[in-house]
Amino acid sequence: MLGSAAITITIAAFLIAMTLILWRPSGLNESVPATTGAVLVILSGTVTISDLETITTTISSAAITIIATIVMAIILESFGFFNWAAEGLAARARGSGIRLFWYVNLMCFLMTLFFNNDGSILITTPILLILLQKLGLKNHEKIPYLLSGALIATASSAPIGVSNIVNLIALEIVGMDLYMHTLMMFVPATLGLLFLLFLLFLCFYRQLPRTLSTTGKHKHRRHEPGKHPLLSSPPSPLIASDQNKFMRNVLLFVLSVRVSLFAASYAGIPIELVATLGSVIMLAWRWSALKIPPTDMIKKTPWHILVFAFSMYVMIYGLNNIGLTRWLIHVFEPIVASDLLNASLLMGGLLSLMSILFNNHPALMVGTMTLTQMDLDPLTLKISYLASVIGSDIGSLLIPMGTLASLIWLHILKQHHVKIKWSDYIKVTILTIPPALLFTLTALAFWVQWLY
Repeated sequence: MLGSAAITITIAAFLIAMTLILWRPSGLNESVPATTGAVLVILSGTVTISDLETITTTISSAAITIIATIVMAIILESFGFFNWAAEGLAARARGSGIRLFWYVNLMCFLMTLFFNNDGSILITTPILLILLQKLGLKNHEKIPYLLSGALIATASSAPIGVSNIVNLIALEIVGMDLYMHTLMMFVPATLGLLFLLFLLFLCFYRQLPRTLSTTGKHKHRRHEPGKHPLLSSPPSPLIASDQNKFMRNVLLFVLSVRVSLFAASYAGIPIELVATLGSVIMLAWRWSALKIPPTDMIKKTPWHILVFAFSMYVMIYGLNNIGLTRWLIHVFEPIVASDLLNASLLMGGLLSLMSILFNNHPALMVGTMTLTQMDLDPLTLKISYLASVIGSDIGSLLIPMGTLASLIWLHILKQHHVKIKWSDYIKVTILTIPPALLFTLTALAFWVQWLY
């Protein structure tokens, strides 16, 4: 039986850690308060050695998969992908600001499917900054592209579970493979993304420049080394002669790795093995083509993500052990079990609220652990979990602190002197996120009912 002191320490550790993660004073890395909070929870006795073994088993596959994916994103930068993509977007826009809007968001959607939501933000944001700077757009003219791109990039982790580390961890908890997740989720989540994009277009229509300068009014400011983890190497001169063909081959390889993840999941092969093999092949490819040894990955890879994910889950496990999930089960199980539409709307709404208050990482972990302890039939359990993912990936976007990806995005913009106020952000999301969330959750319920 846990004492009151242990319960108090666990709750305090979680709340203080979340405050520091969201506030990030002096650029504090989010893994520092998460680790400190986890240590306090362990010392309080609410998480045991046996619990730590369970946690390690649960998150290891997801963490390795995401790290391998981010490594591939870093390799892309070495190939000169950022400048190549920026030039490609400008060419396809053909001087139209409206056409550029649709291409920007298509790119953000594809980058999340190719990599993951955090990796997509790290890739697409510098591409857009390069592009918009070259086009000479003023700050207020950049906002429609940067904000819509960030929202779509982050929300696009909903259709497939492999695009978000917390989705992958939750898949392990609920016992669902990637194939089943995609079968039930891809159609309603993609329809929800299209609806969200349409709402964003309506919000930004008057702000979008009708014509774009092909030369730009301002000189592009060179990147300062160390300012961004994916902007540290110059474009490669080796591939300048046939850059388009080279980039297409690279992207086709990345796509093949993504498809292989689903095939591996369906065949029962650990997906982290496939992801790791893909990143190793790309490292060897880069070494052969550019003569860059893989040792730079030791410094460039954000290893703190592993520490962050583990520490967050330790704190969530502590909250679970002191009775948080039991309380949630008592309150919400009767409504969730009543029918599929109620399950979808309730869990999606609950996870949206929890993500807004506490960030979507701990929110989805709590929600998923709660669901697995409810006495639900298999189909209701699956749709409740998928609705939780939608709330975590889409509903959390109502305010910037709802997702780690949004916080990373704001941090990158600040480093590059592009100002987007919280008020500018919320003026858009308050009009677009709630209706998009409701539409997607309803579509999920009807799609799953049609499937089964």
